[in-house]
Parts: sequence; structure tokens; C-alpha cells
Amino acid sequence: MPTIDQWFARYGESHQSRVNKALHWICVPAITWSVIAFAWWLSPYAALLLCALALAFYAYHSLPLALGMLGVVALALAPLAHLSVNVAIAAAVVFVVAWIGQFVGHKVEGRKPSFFDDVKFLLIGPAWLLGLVYRWLHIRY
Repeated sequence: MPTIDQWFARYGESHQSRVNKALHWICVPAITWSVIAFAWWLSPYAALLLCALALAFYAYHSLPLALGMLGVVALALAPLAHLSVNVAIAAAVVFVVAWIGQFVGHKVEGRKPSFFDDVKFLLIGPAWLLGLVYRWLHIRY
């Protein structure tokens, strides 16, 4: 299996344009939240299982990234029990709008989304953003 640096390098190949990167900073967290929120709507246990599996994937590649993603997951889960709107509707709207943003970004980029080559890139996207934050803060992952 590729190392996290190899995953990030491959992911970064199709994320070079400023517009695409900017859209990813908005849309990837939104998609991540919407998937977790929809799973929560199905069952809080389903959401926790989904998050645990994703965190295991991250931990396999990098414990520091897994710990950071644990914080991301906690932030995504925190408001779900307190939303007064239908979580499924909110998740669906956020999901659709964010994916439109993603595809606009890739249209500008002129390259297809990475997950068309490997579905694991759906997990790499959020970690790639966190990896950029880690690099800015000089945190080793």
C-alpha cells in the first residue's frame, strides 16, 4: 500500500490550480460532514463505525494524521445531536452543493477527480488538507 506521502503526491497532481484548491478547502470538509451526518441520521452507531473505519485507515498511514482527523471527526459529530433541522435533508443539500463545487474545481483544473482512479482518494482528500495544515505548522506526520 502507498505511504501517506505517496497518496498526498498523487492527490496533489490533480489539485494544482488556485481555484480548485480553494474550492477543496470549502467542499471537502462539507462533504466529509455531510457523509458523517447522513450516517448519523441512519444511526449514530453507523456514523461512529464509519468514523472508526476511516480513523483506522488514517492510523495505518500516520498516527499524527489520525489524531488530527479524530479532531475533525469530533467537530463533525458535535452538532449532529443538536440540529433542529432534519439531518438527512441538511446532509443531502450540503453533499450535492459541495460536489458541484468539487466538479467545478476539477473543470477549472482540467483534470478528473482522483477518486475516479481509486476510491480511497475519498479518504485522502480530508487528510491531504490536514497534511497541508501540518506542513504550515511544521508538524511531522
